[in-house]
Amino acid sequence: MRRSTSGRLAVGAVLSAVFAAALAAQKTTTRAPTAADWAAVAKLPDFTGVWERSGGGGNAAATPSLTPASEAKLKAFQASPPQDAETANCLPPGMPRIMTQPYPMEFLLTPGKVTIVIEAYTQVRHVYTDGRPLPEDPDLEFHGTSVGRWEGDTLVVDTIGFSPLTEIARGIPHSGRMKIVERFRLTGPDTMVIETTITDPDVLAAPFVSSSTLTRHRNWTIAEYICEENNRNFIDESGKAGINLANPAGRPPAKE
Repeated sequence: MRRSTSGRLAVGAVLSAVFAAALAAQKTTTRAPTAADWAAVAKLPDFTGVWERSGGGGNAAATPSLTPASEAKLKAFQASPPQDAETANCLPPGMPRIMTQPYPMEFLLTPGKVTIVIEAYTQVRHVYTDGRPLPEDPDLEFHGTSVGRWEGDTLVVDTIGFSPLTEIARGIPHSGRMKIVERFRLTGPDTMVIETTITDPDVLAAPFVSSSTLTRHRNWTIAEYICEENNRNFIDESGKAGINLANPAGRPPAKE
């Protein structure tokens, strides 16, 4: 059956809208940096190097203030916690918990972007500082989408769009309205403070604010982290999860 002219025009309009959206997305593509761009980076605070959270595991955070519904869910979780967690099966904790792991992280500053290489689970965060706005309909990712700006000597990072597999804290899932604001600031030649504010009106009764102190080690390098290499978790033929402490390969015990 031949399609009418109006039908062809409607399809053409849809395709035009799709192409327009694709072109709009391409406008945020990083252009080739100029000498002036690199000179501007050189004037920024020196975040480069490998940083370690003080005390290995970092500072103790305050307890989030939860809505009554979320408080009830947390109590139910604590009363009967699952035997396993996603991280035991090599899924990264995602934001915000990836930033509180007792593993070092490296900061790389380039024109229009700050890259954070996290040793835990071999994770990488991209913080775009090229002036782009936060997306209106972000992809849901473990680290979300991060856009940063410099306020004097402080890097302020807004992050939205998180995978439903991530949590605010252990046993506290977030809603689709969670937003994380981080403020990175040097407090000495080799010390940095990260202040993190989490808002989620569907889960938190008030903004959850925590602070971490990091120490720089200029002679350190990020080590290789292969979660599966020593994974002792497995899924048997019926789909049931298990653990075999005597089996570094993480395979089900051999049948007799």
